[in-house]
Amino acid sequence: MKAVIEYNSRKIEVNISNPIDISIPIDVSKQNVNAWYLDEPKIFPEIIDGEIVKVSEGAVVNFNNIHFNPHSHITHTECVGHITKEVHSVNTNLKFFIFLAEVITVVPESDGEDFFISEKQLKTALKNKKRDAVVIRTLPNLMDKKSMQYSNTNPPYLLESAAVFLREKGIKHLLIDLPSVDKEKDEGKLLAHNAFWNTAGEIRMNATITEFIYVPNEVEDGEYLLNLMIAPFENDATPSKPVLYKIIK
Repeated sequence: MKAVIEYNSRKIEVNISNPIDISIPIDVSKQNVNAWYLDEPKIFPEIIDGEIVKVSEGAVVNFNNIHFNPHSHITHTECVGHITKEVHSVNTNLKFFIFLAEVITVVPESDGEDFFISEKQLKTALKNKKRDAVVIRTLPNLMDKKSMQYSNTNPPYLLESAAVFLREKGIKHLLIDLPSVDKEKDEGKLLAHNAFWNTAGEIRMNATITEFIYVPNEVEDGEYLLNLMIAPFENDATPSKPVLYKIIK
């Protein structure tokens, strides 16, 4: 099944029968990805009048509760409300869901104990390409990213200058396979978050950051159509399911 999207003056053709899901789900049957010092997510049946509401326990339906934090346990998309005193909802501010995206792969640079993504690396990868979104895959890209326990590990992060570059380049949607675009412990400065959303100037209300993605190794760097699907929670962040479609040349 193919679809043709008109993007500015260009017609983009994709095969929607071949989606590339780059989300990490919550799956309590195994170890989940986790960060920010929280316990594992939980999915458990409701108990009503002392009865477990689960078909295997004699109920007519399964009726589960889900306890999780989107920032800690699952692929999630967030808006500037993540770092502001004012309440801003990603569900309210993200009004469009189809974007032209570039998948890039970077090896974080090292400076002592820290690993980071620099402005130079992003400039080299993106060159003069004009995109709505950038999808950053970091190396090494092992399957254990889907179950990594990131708390107190000082994962790689984005330098402030790199976030400024993306903002000035017009990137509205930043997707990355890390728990945060900022350093795990940075004294609350959140330099990359603030720079990307431009909190010191005219705030970019419709810009988003999506963290905890996983881009399979067989997915080549290059241009894709991105469908950034989110769950409808009125919150600063919500679980999301970004899906890529390879553009047919």
